Amino acid sequence: MATASKARKTLLIIGASRGLGLAIAEQYLERGWNVIGTVRDDSLTKLHDLRERRKVRLEIETVDINVPEQVRALRSRLEGRTLDVLLVNAGVTNDDQPIAEVATEEFVRVMVTNALSPMRVVETFQNLVQPNGTIAITSSGQGSVANNERGRNEVYRASKAALNTLMRSFAARHSADGRTLLLLAPGWIRTDLGGPQAPLTIEEAIPSLVNTIEAQAGKRGLQYLDYRGRTVPW
Repeated sequence: MATASKARKTLLIIGASRGLGLAIAEQYLERGWNVIGTVRDDSLTKLHDLRERRKVRLEIETVDINVPEQVRALRSRLEGRTLDVLLVNAGVTNDDQPIAEVATEEFVRVMVTNALSPMRVVETFQNLVQPNGTIAITSSGQGSVANNERGRNEVYRASKAALNTLMRSFAARHSADGRTLLLLAPGWIRTDLGGPQAPLTIEEAIPSLVNTIEAQAGKRGLQYLDYRGRTVPW
């Protein structure tokens, strides 16, 4: 008979040092999961504080997703592990400027961090995920082309739309795969990234977001969902 510890499911969350990622990691811990959370460098973070409070079932790894060598190194360190959920949460925002005013270097930074690097992580770690497991990425409602009726945040919007398109391509290439694939729009939440004017609190949004992830378990194929499980238009 499997022991209780072996029966626990495992989440790998990329980008868990603060904000949404930290709250998601804590929510999964509260639900009895084993959690592997990543931080970008060796600095102490709120994720380390969480580990001190929880003591067990939280492992911390270091990876900068914009450095492919670090992504491959983390994959090697986790060789032989089995994941029930891979959630890529790392991302950045930028100042709200019309596209013609955005510096090329800034455009590249946001696009690489929000679109290219998350997909590299998915490609690199997909084989660690259970055949009926879940691969999820934190996208945004601002990635919806159909819902873009006011403009603004143009580079951020474009980066998330690009991420959505790349994930659809991944899903098309793996159409025979039994895994659940999710693009998640968690809502505008009061975090360092979302800012103090955001309408949602972490306490309101994150349990619902995790409920949404868990409710899709075993449903093969790609879905683009908000934190309440509602379909977001592409």
